[in-house]
Amino acid sequence: MRRSRTLIGVTALTAAVLGGLLNPAAASANEKWALNGTFQATSNGEWATSNDVFHDERSVRSIWTINSTCSYPTECTGTVSSDAGWTAPIYQTGGDWRVKRVIEDWMPCQDGTSEPGLQVIRFHGSTPGGDQTDPTSNMLVGQDSTTGQPGACGRSLALFINMPFKLIKLT
Repeated sequence: MRRSRTLIGVTALTAAVLGGLLNPAAASANEKWALNGTFQATSNGEWATSNDVFHDERSVRSIWTINSTCSYPTECTGTVSSDAGWTAPIYQTGGDWRVKRVIEDWMPCQDGTSEPGLQVIRFHGSTPGGDQTDPTSNMLVGQDSTTGQPGACGRSLALFINMPFKLIKLT
C-alpha cells in the first residue's frame, strides 16, 4: 500500500512538472502562429473587378490592430479594430486568414435608399515577390470581396466587387 501511494505521488509530481514545462512551449508556439500587432491594410481599387471585368473603385487604406490566439497553426480566432471605425472578428482556416463584416449602406439605390454588403477579406503570408505562401512573413496578400444582396435596389443579380488586398505589419 505504501509503495502504491509513493508511486501515485511520484507520477502526479512528474505529470505536474512535465505539464509546467510543456505549457510555456505551447504559449510561445501560440504566439508564433497568432497574428498580432498593428498593420497597414490596403484594398487596391485600381484593380477592382465585377463579374471579371476591371473597373476603377476607390482604394481603401487603413490601420488595423489585430489580436488573435491560436490553438493550432491553422486554428486561430481574434479581433480586428480598424482606424476607419469598425471592429470585426478574424479567424484562420486552411492557412488563410479571414475577416467578415457587414457594411451598412454599401450599395446606393436609385430611389435614395441603400443596401448593406457583406465584406470578406481573405489573406495569407507571402514572400516579397508575392509568388509563394510564407506564414512567417510580415506581408500578407489576398482579396477583398464585397457582395450585395440579390434583389437589392431592384437588381436581380447581386453586386459583387473584388479588389486585391495587402496587409503589412508596422509593429
